[in-house]
Amino acid sequence: MPDDPRVRAELRTQIETRRAGIAAFLRDVRPRRNRLTNISIVSSALAAALVAGPALGGAPFTNGVKDQLSIGSAADVWRPLCLAALIVSLVSVISGNLSKSQDLAARVTAAEVCSAELEGVLTSLQFGHLSVEDAVEQYHHSVSKVPFVEDVPSSPPSPGET
Repeated sequence: MPDDPRVRAELRTQIETRRAGIAAFLRDVRPRRNRLTNISIVSSALAAALVAGPALGGAPFTNGVKDQLSIGSAADVWRPLCLAALIVSLVSVISGNLSKSQDLAARVTAAEVCSAELEGVLTSLQFGHLSVEDAVEQYHHSVSKVPFVEDVPSSPPSPGET
């Protein structure tokens, strides 16, 4: 492959376009990953807190709450707490499984690694420390790790284009 300045510039553009796609992917996926993780953590802690009173305090706890709130029976205390715990526990499980099923943590890590590798290729290419042929090889090696990341279009589609 010739080390033509036009080819070098075209490769730099392609690398920058791919890095823009990776940056867009990370802007979209990182918050989703963080949100799902936080929902799972908070929900599981809340489920534990809801059942802690009846589980640890037993009848004295439920009778005490019943008397304080003027509720008819102790069952009217622990049933809503257990139902609420069930619901937030389900939220925790669902959010955790959604995160795992989409493999968000691994995808974010792979995209971050790829972006860093491409930055190194781009820098070496710009300063002439890397031939175009070697840069293309490293580019393909890096982007093969993130097939789930799409390129960002260089210009927005015209009205009528799909």
